[in-house]
Parts: sequence; C-alpha cells; structure tokens
Amino acid sequence: VQLQASGGGLVQPGWSLRLSCTASGSDSTIYIGAWYRQAPGKLRELVARITTVGSIWYTDSVKGRFIISIDNAKNTVALQMNSLKPEDTAVYYCNDNPPRFSWGQGTQVTVSS
Repeated sequence: VQLQASGGGLVQPGWSLRLSCTASGSDSTIYIGAWYRQAPGKLRELVARITTVGSIWYTDSVKGRFIISIDNAKNTVALQMNSLKPEDTAVYYCNDNPPRFSWGQGTQVTVSS
C-alpha cells in the first residue's frame, strides 16, 4: 500500500489548508484514519485520528483548529487545518492508528510570516 498526502504549502499564520490522503496498491478495501506530523528535529507525532465508528481524537495543540474527516469514497482521511500557527510547521503524513502501512513522502506545511 502506498500512501500519499497532499495539500500542503507555505502559508501565513492564521491561514487555512486542507490536506488529503490517497491510498493505492491494495486489492482490498483499507482504512486510513489518522494524520501525523514530524517537525524538524522532532519525533513524528499523532495529530488526529478518526475511527470507523466516528470516534475522534486530537492532540491538544490542534484542538479547536483542526478537523479530521473521512472521505468515504476513498476510505481515507482529510484534515482541515484552520488558524495555522508557526508551530504547526511540519511534514504531515496519513496512515492508520496505530500505523499499519509504510510511510509515504508526506506533504510539507510551512507556516511563516
């Protein structure tokens, strides 16, 4: 299974971005339910996850700003990121929770004025 996150970019503080995830290479239906990020010099961390029954969890630093949702047609996740802060700068990855698949390249999100 190959995972590809997209939608990142360079934005100013306070702006929004929407990340999408695609999964390919599987003959069966798979579920991708989480977003992770890795900032320079830091470990990869779980940002948000949504289960198949709709239970949602966010890390404290993004609560009230980020919204995770499921693209039912793709069985993968999207992440609406609002009120972005410089500390949100990282490479963002999609995967399941716990991660079951190889990490894709991720998508770079840079928040800077």
